[in-house]
Parts: sequence; structure tokens; C-alpha cells
Amino acid sequence: MKSALIVEDHPVVRSMIKLVLRDEGFNRVYEATRGDEVFLLIREQQPDIVLLDLGLPGVAGLDILVRLKTEKARCRVVVFTSLEAQYYQERCMRAGAAAYVSKSKDLDDLKTAVHSVMSGYTYFTQLPSTSVSMGTLQRSEKELIDNLSNRELTILQYLARGAKNNEIAEIMHLSYKTVSTYKTRLIDKLNVSSLVHLRDFALRNQLI
Repeated sequence: MKSALIVEDHPVVRSMIKLVLRDEGFNRVYEATRGDEVFLLIREQQPDIVLLDLGLPGVAGLDILVRLKTEKARCRVVVFTSLEAQYYQERCMRAGAAAYVSKSKDLDDLKTAVHSVMSGYTYFTQLPSTSVSMGTLQRSEKELIDNLSNRELTILQYLARGAKNNEIAEIMHLSYKTVSTYKTRLIDKLNVSSLVHLRDFALRNQLI
């Protein structure tokens, strides 16, 4: 019997994913709403495939991918997210994901991705040529984003959404001082002067 784990904090989205999985013949479908629930469920249920959102409470999706790759988990991962593929797809590929699907696409895309992955293939978005699709400012800012680590990018998202240092520290199991250091580093790396400009940067580049 084919089994799957859905890692998604929105119930409506989980319901849609379950419909796709049922159509693809999955008899056992498990659910997690937080990133820190994932590893126990994988150890206990041994799913064939994981449908993973990146913006999760608990442990961030990118961190989950990296850990699954490190631990050589046998399940294959389909990333299903609203985050921009141009900034996240390559990171997910490097971290071991087998597919990347945008939530803005039709559910047929998710179905195709699941079918491809279960057949031993990968499924990724064909990204437009950077030189054609982006202006000079966009290209320059994309390079800055590409140079961020996964953890820096995750903390950038939290900060841009208005989360406080202590909230981020609790979510990511870091010390307040560590988060503060990351915030200072991000302001420096992205050439912005304040948290307001950091949020503007994130909005301008569709990171939130």
C-alpha cells in the first residue's frame, strides 16, 4: 500500500492534497501541521512520499529537507508551497527535494508531480532566463538573496512578517542573541538600513 505524509498547516490545503493523493492510489495518508512533528511521524509511519510546505511553524521546511537528506530518509519529498520558485526551487533541489510545485498552479500540476516522483522521476518548474525576465535591480537583489544561507532566508521571512526576536528564537529553537546576530547580519548583507526596509526588500522580491 502506498503511503504519504502531508506537512501543511492550513486545513483546506491539506484537504485538497488528500484528494490528489487518493486519486493517485494512496491508501494511507498522514498529516502534520508543524515542522517539529515531521520526524517522529516519518520514523513511525515510513511514508513513501512527503508533501511539504516551506512556511511552517516549528521547524522550517528547508531545515526539514536538509535533515531528511542528512539522515538519508527513504521517503521522497514534493515541495508544495506559495513561495517563489526562482528563490527557493534550487535550494530545495540541493537539499534533496524530488519536486517543486507552486500552490498558484492547478492541482493537476501537483498530481503530475506526485505521479512522476512515485515513478522514480523528478518534477521541477522551468524557470525563465534571468537576463531576459529581470531588470538590473532585480538581478542584483536576487544575487543577494542567493548568497543567503537557508537559515538566514528563513529568519528574513519571519522578520519581514513582523515576528519579534524572542518569537523567532522560540520557533527556531535558537537563543535570542543568535537571532539578534542574524538580524544584524541580514541588514548588512542586504544593504538595507532598518527592519522597515528589510520588509520592503522581502515584499519587493515576493519572499512573503
